This record gives sequence, C-alpha cells and structure tokens, in this order.
Amino acid sequence: MTDEERAVLDAVERRADDVIALAEQLIGFDTTAGAGGDEAVLQAALAERLSAAGADVDVWVPGPEVVAGSRQVPAGFDFAGRPQLAARFAGRGGGGPTLLFNGHIDVVPPGDPAAWTTPPQQAARRGPRLHGRGACDMKGGVAAMVIAAEVLAREAALAGELVVCTVTDEEETGAGGIAAVARGVRADAGLIPEPTGFDAWVACRGDLICEILVEGRLGHAGIEHPPGGAVNAIDKARVVMDALRRLHADRRERPDHRHLHLSPGHVIPTRIAGGDWPVNVPDRCALTYHVAYLPAHADGDGWGTAVEAEVEAAIENAASVDPWLADHPPRVRWLLDIPAAEVEPGAPIVETALQAAAEVGRPGRRTGLDSWHDGATFTRFGATPTIAIGPRSIEQAHTVDEWVPVDDLVDCAKLYALAAMRFCGIARG
Repeated sequence: MTDEERAVLDAVERRADDVIALAEQLIGFDTTAGAGGDEAVLQAALAERLSAAGADVDVWVPGPEVVAGSRQVPAGFDFAGRPQLAARFAGRGGGGPTLLFNGHIDVVPPGDPAAWTTPPQQAARRGPRLHGRGACDMKGGVAAMVIAAEVLAREAALAGELVVCTVTDEEETGAGGIAAVARGVRADAGLIPEPTGFDAWVACRGDLICEILVEGRLGHAGIEHPPGGAVNAIDKARVVMDALRRLHADRRERPDHRHLHLSPGHVIPTRIAGGDWPVNVPDRCALTYHVAYLPAHADGDGWGTAVEAEVEAAIENAASVDPWLADHPPRVRWLLDIPAAEVEPGAPIVETALQAAAEVGRPGRRTGLDSWHDGATFTRFGATPTIAIGPRSIEQAHTVDEWVPVDDLVDCAKLYALAAMRFCGIARG
C-alpha cells in the first residue's frame, strides 16, 4: 500500500463517526418500497452534500416512458415522487478509467412495527450494531460509499471520473436502475455496497413471475357429477403443478443448470387461489409461479424468453394428455422478468475490489446472489460490469430489528476509497 493510499484510509478512519451518522440519518427517512415517502427528501440531502464535495449533481424524476413496455416493470408504473441521483466527480487528468458507486435508497416494509425493539425508521446503536430498516440493506452501504467519495474528493486526485448514483425501486421493480442507465449513467466498472459480507457477488440469477389460469366447470359440490358435468379447476391445476414440479426437478439436475457461484434455476409455486364458495365445484384456479434462471439462459437481449418457452411447453405437454385441459388449455400470463447477469470472475474490478477488501482486513471470495440486485441492470444494459461488495450480511436483510456492524460500515468506506484509487488511477503532476 502506498503512502497516498494510507493517507486516504486514515482520513476515512477519522470520519468514522460521520459514516455512522449518515447511515443513521438515511435510516430516519421513510423510503418504504412502492410508497415513495421521503425518497425525494433523502435524495435532496445527498445531492446537497455531494455538491458541496465538488460533484456535478443531477437529480431528476424520470417520466413513465422510460420503463414503458419494459419486461421488468409493471405497466402503469409512475416515478412521481421518486427522483434518481447521479453525482459526477471529474477525473483530474490522465484519462483514467471511470468507476460507478451505486446504491438503492428504498427499503422493504418493516412488517409489524410492534415486533421491533425500536421503531423501524429510528436508527438505534446497540453495542457494536446499528439497527433500523435499511441499516444492512442498504442505507449503511450507501453511507459508506458517499463518505468514501467525499474523502476521495478532498484527499486524492483520481485520474478517472467517479460517479455516485443512488436510485429508487430496487426492492420492487428495479425501475430506478433502468432510469439511471437511460439517463446515461455508466462507467468502465461499478461497485454496489449490498450486504455481501465483503465477498464479491459476481453473478445473480434472473427471476420470472407468471400467473397460470386453469378453468373448470361450475357445479354443486354436494352431489356426484357424471361425465359432462362439473369439472374441479383445483384438481386440474394439480396436473399443471405436477408438470412444473417435474420441470423443476429436471432443471436442477441438468448440467447446463450448474453454475460455480449460483444455485440451479427453479420453478416453484408461490400463490394459489381457487373457488369462491365452499359448496361449489370451483370453475377457476389461478397459480402464481416464481421461476429463477441462470445468466447462461438469458436470450440475446438479456431476458428470460427461452425459459418462458420451456415453462409453457411443459404446461402444454401436460394439458395435451388430459381430455379436459386439451379442450380448455391453461392460460399463462407473464408478469415480470428480472434479468440475470454475471461479470467475469477475473475482471479488473473484481480483482481490485477483493484486493482492497483484503488490505483493509476484510478478505472475501468470489460468489453470487441467488436473488437479484441493480448490478444486473448496469451490467446487462448499461455496458458497466458491476459487482456487489459490502458489509455484513444478507442474512440480516429484510428482518425484524435489521442491523449491520458499525465497524463494517467504516471498513466498507475504506474499501471503496482504496478500490477507487486503484481502479481510476491517480493523476500525477
């Protein structure tokens, strides 16, 4: 480590209290996913401090056309009250690579607030832990990357540009990341301080959500029905479920569904609704399925269309051998497609981030996230290979009394500062 790098890390250490104070401030804003809430106020607060640090700050509310027709975002989505932010710290010369710091500011609902030791939107430091909704996922990480950027602006002369981007709606749709890419937010590589436990998430699975409607024929449940009479839609839904259970098992055994850093894709039911009266033979049954897929199964545009076709074929094949379903085929409606992505494990940003983590005393490994994060959007659609690396731990995300170790946040800020110096380079002269 160079003297210049040590000086920057020392400067981050001196601002350890600022990292925690900013995390506490961010937790205090109610940015529950889908509600809007305080997102505009939070973004304004970050814009003010990043501008004061010397960044050229862009805060904008995207129009609905940005995501209109997207496979990833439901129809009718509106960004009203949900601004995005991109702050650019210009490079000091030498044409160094550009680096993106990205984080989402929305959080999941807290559940029953009475189950929390302290109110979810009230940061609480108890011993070595900082509690509150978003402490771990991922307002703590956002605080760390913002303080790292501020320290770099004061203490280092990066050769390449540093972009700090905070977005909304990661937890629900990923719309904020799409809007950022559409705005032109991109770099040679990106880092996201999701709660990875200082591992590098180099891959994530994609998610498809579908609804399958199975028809029956209404009748009285208290009597027996001869052929041509009532048909139980729930019983017929079992035919579909059995077919998809076989597909699930098959996909998890196939060689093309093995990945070094991810679990195999799956096909699992998440909701079922059938019948409207206890003495009626139900004439409708609706199934909802979550289908996870690997990066290798994305189509040329990055979406899961081939996986959709595989699911539809399994349903059609099962229906073709059932006389009722052959004449009344189940109807499949695809609701969302959240894209899979991966970055080459040996990519420069991966090497740089893991080396920086090790040098701040937080050695990690290459791994993946079986769920999804905004890095997939920047990687797939923004030409910005983006990985996640941040504090502990995804196991605390979305939980009651969510928490993050305060020391992790300080070390995360150090990691980001050091990684930026090494990736962007230092301007000389």
